[in-house]
Amino acid sequence: MNRIVVERRVGDGGLLLFALPLGPGEEGQDVRVTIEPIDLKRAMTPEEWRNGILATAGGWQGDFERPQHRELEEREFTPVDSPPARQPN
Repeated sequence: MNRIVVERRVGDGGLLLFALPLGPGEEGQDVRVTIEPIDLKRAMTPEEWRNGILATAGGWQGDFERPQHRELEEREFTPVDSPPARQPN
């Protein structure tokens, strides 16, 4: 049996009613039902995203600076074994 997610709205009087056919061969199977509210936050439209980005324009209050490069460290060479040749399929 695979995981199944079902979204339903609670009806009048606070009742949640639904039938969920699981298919033949699932009789007698133990299952777990979890009830949790759905997050009502929806994805932003492209226009909402654009407006949010434009609202941040000019928000940086500091200076842009590039830090100095550090000296490259010397490392000891370590040879690596070559990988085995691939066999054609």
